[in-house]
Amino acid sequence: MNRGPAQLVRDDVRAINAYHVPPAQGLVKLDAMENPYRLPPALAAEMGKLLAAVAINRYPDPTNVALKQRLREAMSVPNTLDIVLGNGSDEILQLVTVALARPGAAVLSLEPSFAVYKLAAAAAGMRYVGVPLNEDFTLDEAKLLAAIEREKPALTWIAYPNNPTGNLFPREAILRVIAAAPGLVAIDEAYYAFSGGASLLDEMDRHPNVFLVRTVSKLGLAGLRVGLGIGAPGWTRELEKLRMPYNVNVLSAAAADFLLGHREVFDAQTRDILAERRRLENALDAMPKVRRFPSAANFVLARVPDAPAAFEALRERGILVRTFHGTHPLLTHCLRLTVGTPDENTRMLDALAQAVG
Repeated sequence: MNRGPAQLVRDDVRAINAYHVPPAQGLVKLDAMENPYRLPPALAAEMGKLLAAVAINRYPDPTNVALKQRLREAMSVPNTLDIVLGNGSDEILQLVTVALARPGAAVLSLEPSFAVYKLAAAAAGMRYVGVPLNEDFTLDEAKLLAAIEREKPALTWIAYPNNPTGNLFPREAILRVIAAAPGLVAIDEAYYAFSGGASLLDEMDRHPNVFLVRTVSKLGLAGLRVGLGIGAPGWTRELEKLRMPYNVNVLSAAAADFLLGHREVFDAQTRDILAERRRLENALDAMPKVRRFPSAANFVLARVPDAPAAFEALRERGILVRTFHGTHPLLTHCLRLTVGTPDENTRMLDALAQAVG
């Protein structure tokens, strides 16, 4: 008798849910931490001419030397460290997890944090251990260190700043975690551009068990799907063995190389986003029924009296945000609000004020 997925797919895979992305057609999209600004028309036109000349009939350069050099310059990556490229940073997360997936090995992550850490662990057949944050989303360092001592994880994920909470954990606490961890500590700096310069990049030469993950998505290039892992040559050499050949397509590589040569455009957009984040935070603080949490990212997490009702009320007014109610006990009645354009933020705040009374 022939067997289908119910009989052949691993039980642990069948038990999990796929990463869900809701449709956003016709809505003000404030749910996915995207840069809300398009390219300036002149820059877009110049990029169009460049991409028209790309040989799409040929496979990409498997080494992507030019793009790696551009990323090194744009992100001040020292020559002592190497770069491995991914189809978005999600692929880097999966590469790192698969590389460390020994039988019985554990992946440890703080919770709530980025859902892909747990999904990647499941895909690799690794044991996943979540360590809860405090009720205000601050780090319970003692609990984390105890979990590291007990579980001896092969891989520990720390998002810096954290997603979906938006906050930065204390740098010295992270260094103590790195010192205590028997395995690799992977620092996910997807939102580094909005964090006021917070980064562990300058610590990596002193700590051989640290690996850094970044992306160009939050800078304004989410559609290109270009992520990178930064680490000592020994780490990147092993990850290159698992990376699928030609994982970054020729158009994405050419566009990223070109656009990162115009960082002043994206730096200006980042400054605008930071100014709007401050305005958003001030407006949320003025709503008596809303609790706003500190953010070092391009979004703000807020707790409202009834998140499902507020989510639907915003959606009815054409605004899509992210509700985390029901995903984790610490995120009860929490909405994550991406910082949009001034007009988008005003529309969202007006709708939210009405939704929460």
